[in-house]
Amino acid sequence: MYDLHTHSTASDGSYTPAELVRQAGLAGVTVLALTDHDSTRGIGEARLAAAETGLRLIPAVEVSTTWQGKSIHVVGLNVNPDCPVLQKGLDGLQATRLERARIMSNRLADYGVPGAYDAVMDMAGTGMMTRTHFARYLVRCGMAATVRDVFDRYLTPGKPGYVQTEWASLEAAVGWIETAGGIAVLAHPQRYRLTGTWMRKLLDQFKQAGGLGIEVVSGTASQGDMQSSAHYAKRYDLLASAGSDFHGPEMLWPKLGRMPHLPEYLTPVWQAW
Repeated sequence: MYDLHTHSTASDGSYTPAELVRQAGLAGVTVLALTDHDSTRGIGEARLAAAETGLRLIPAVEVSTTWQGKSIHVVGLNVNPDCPVLQKGLDGLQATRLERARIMSNRLADYGVPGAYDAVMDMAGTGMMTRTHFARYLVRCGMAATVRDVFDRYLTPGKPGYVQTEWASLEAAVGWIETAGGIAVLAHPQRYRLTGTWMRKLLDQFKQAGGLGIEVVSGTASQGDMQSSAHYAKRYDLLASAGSDFHGPEMLWPKLGRMPHLPEYLTPVWQAW
């Protein structure tokens, strides 16, 4: 079983990289991609754990991009994490994340929630400071019952803690992934809430940039979402990927090893390996 989209404490997951690998193995996953946000720091630890369990680890990363003013994520599968070009790009995104965290903290303080930056930095440890960390902190402060509630009430456009952020361009992100020997996959396409016209524009530009895949089975995607993504995979001759977008057992995303199969008429991304 393949799960090609997961997160660890190297970004905003609940499990350490080693714990994630062990839990994936227990769940029946045989091939796992660790795709932390804008970071490959967890890959070394995950590789050691994978060697012990017999699970195959695919080194990967989820890169933040901005396209037409929208945040779009591109997963880089089977990358060389030591590639200088990739790491230089990720370093820039990590600096952007730190600056965003400072602005978010200031806005939340103005809203009556002080101390967020230090608390979130402590929660993130050596990993990336993400909106999920802020959401967990606000749940801890009693501002909402769940992480999803926090996003809806505080961390989405127009809400008190939201910060508009300019990430890498689509072309730059795909270029870093290509240079690192990886395959660029459009992550969770259903989450962008694009019309058919805008999705086609996105996929046209993604293909032109060198993108090769799309997540068909992805996170909280409905059956209709998956059918739509499968249609785009076929129409644009894209490799099909499958990933839970697992962050931790407390999240509402699908659990490790519990995903539908890819449609048989699509070409799985792992065939490229």
